Amino acid sequence: MSQDFRFLASPRRRCYALLFEHRTRSGRRMETFWIVASLLSVFILFFESSATDLFPDTPDILWRFGLAEAAFTALFTVEYLLRVFSSPRKTRYPLSFFGIIDLLTILPMYIIWLIPSFGTATDLIVLIRLLRILRVLRVLKLLRYMSDAGILWRSLMRAKRKLGIFFGFVAIILCLFGGLMFAAEGGKDGFTSLGASVYWAVVTLTTVGYGDITPHTAIGRMLASVLILLGYSIIAVPTGILTAYMSQELDKGRAARSCQTCLHSGHEIDAKFCAHCGAVLSSETSQPIEK
Repeated sequence: MSQDFRFLASPRRRCYALLFEHRTRSGRRMETFWIVASLLSVFILFFESSATDLFPDTPDILWRFGLAEAAFTALFTVEYLLRVFSSPRKTRYPLSFFGIIDLLTILPMYIIWLIPSFGTATDLIVLIRLLRILRVLRVLKLLRYMSDAGILWRSLMRAKRKLGIFFGFVAIILCLFGGLMFAAEGGKDGFTSLGASVYWAVVTLTTVGYGDITPHTAIGRMLASVLILLGYSIIAVPTGILTAYMSQELDKGRAARSCQTCLHSGHEIDAKFCAHCGAVLSSETSQPIEK
């Protein structure tokens, strides 16, 4: 850091300790504060969607919810700017998963403020709703404070190739059965296109069975029976793949926790005392996902 900005080094380290590290008392307090703020903002958003029904005798209720949303937007904007300010590498946090989530959750209000015509143009009502729904992404901010969520994330990353192969195989089956059903039903009884037939195949393979489209021919019902049985046989495959990798991650976490007194390893991630000698274990936990 140059001489002109060296005075910022201490505030940056302080902000980094408060926002990115949660092993100190002040860091844990800050973590609790952001969790509560995220939960409150999501709760208020759900209440806002039905505010006129819940509070019929309060004509300015939407204006009050708007003030609350403005306050949360300002709060999360300060958080975002402080995280960018304290990040060791300026492009790491803004381009990370949580950096993008943090930015998306504060952009809707600024877009509506900067382009107020969005709030009155009836042809853009869908866009307005989309901007409001983006605020629901604040619930994803809670993942930042769940250290064990890193186990699930790393398991997904390690299993992505096998899961991709599985879902590619499923896509082939859906297209095949959709095409066969379209030919068997002759474009009738809801099977009016290949797209509708593939939609039926998705609903049938996943054993959901809405019943809005059903085959009426003997061949069609035979294909439906085969697809239902096939769905029951393969629906647990991705669960098994992910479970295997999660077990490996848990084993790695246990192996990484060793007692500094008796040197035994294999302790549970949340264990506080050694199972062999009773000594206090270090507070190290599994690696968190990128914050």
